[in-house]
Formats: sequence, C-alpha cells, structure tokens
Amino acid sequence: MNNFEIIVIANLEVNDANEYRKYEKGFFPILKKYNGSFITFDDTPEHKEGDSSLKGRIIIFGFNTEEDAQSWFNDPEYQQLSEYRRNGTTTHSITFTKVLKR
Repeated sequence: MNNFEIIVIANLEVNDANEYRKYEKGFFPILKKYNGSFITFDDTPEHKEGDSSLKGRIIIFGFNTEEDAQSWFNDPEYQQLSEYRRNGTTTHSITFTKVLKR
C-alpha cells in the first residue's frame, strides 16, 4: 500500500443491486487499464469513534501516479460505466493525493 501515490476510498450504499452489479463487472478491467490496484473492501466496517455517516461497502484502491488516477476517472468508458454506480448506489468518495512513502 505504501507504493501508491494516490489512494481512493469509496463508501457505497447499494440501493439497486442489479445496477451496481453491472458496474462491478466492468470496474476492474478499466482500473487495470490505468495501473490501478484494488486494495480491499469491507461490507461491515467497524466504527470506533465520533460521528459517522458511513453505511454499506467501503472500497480502497490505489494508483501509482496522479496522472493514472485522473486518466482512469476521466476515461469515457469509465464515465459511462459509472452511470450504473450512480443509479444503483449512494456514493461518497475521497482521494488522497499526498500519500506518504515509507
């Protein structure tokens, strides 16, 4: 995980499983196209402290460069695919662009 320059954390609350499955099917090939790597996911993350609006699935993935991350997100094929995610989930995501190297 420490080799990534960019880390993306997405919180997805699935509202329509069929729409979300369409997104899942196409996600990994496009992620790999831009040298992205899936790190992990959790459908039942444990909240430890403070207020949290997290519900559903947490997904973590990374990219070696900011250019790869931007190219992935802006890819027309990904944008078309992401309509399934937008239609099937409530999504909150954050991107870390200054990941410390160790």
